Amino acid sequence: MTELDLETLKYPIGKFKAPEVFTSEYFLNKIEEIASFPERLKKEVIHFNDEKLDTEYRPGGWSVRQVIHHCAESHMNCFIRLKWALTENNPIIKPYDEKLWCELPDNLKMPIEPTLSLLEGLHFRLAYLMKSLSEADLEKSFIHPENNSEIRIKQIIGMYAWHSNHHLAHITNLKKHKNWD
Repeated sequence: MTELDLETLKYPIGKFKAPEVFTSEYFLNKIEEIASFPERLKKEVIHFNDEKLDTEYRPGGWSVRQVIHHCAESHMNCFIRLKWALTENNPIIKPYDEKLWCELPDNLKMPIEPTLSLLEGLHFRLAYLMKSLSEADLEKSFIHPENNSEIRIKQIIGMYAWHSNHHLAHITNLKKHKNWD
């Protein structure tokens, strides 16, 4: 496998790029992508057996099961970070090691149904909260200590819509590659 092939498998929809200008149409589209993610994900994986769930989406990558659980963990962190940014003045958030989290027993063996249910409720709350944000709220931010970067709420909305679509593409591309349709 070439480096280019591996990069395409890692980033099937490309890397996240924030728009030059954040418009209300952009936010509405991204919030809709976030709101619809749990249903789109469930549609792709609900009938997977353990063998399919435990298949890596790329060589050396996570299994489908790990990807699903990772999405819930990442998006829970997003929700908490949004709340901090909305209620504190530019807080420093706590990072987590997503690779180590994905190696814990729940990520490796737990059924996906509870996580799919969690994502449904979580994404409803994320979209509800995001739809209620004012222009001033969109400018609020937090500090990510790993690179000391300031991340604004308006960036988070696009980032997590991308993150949802990114991991969904891992699964749909694997299904196509394996002829699982």
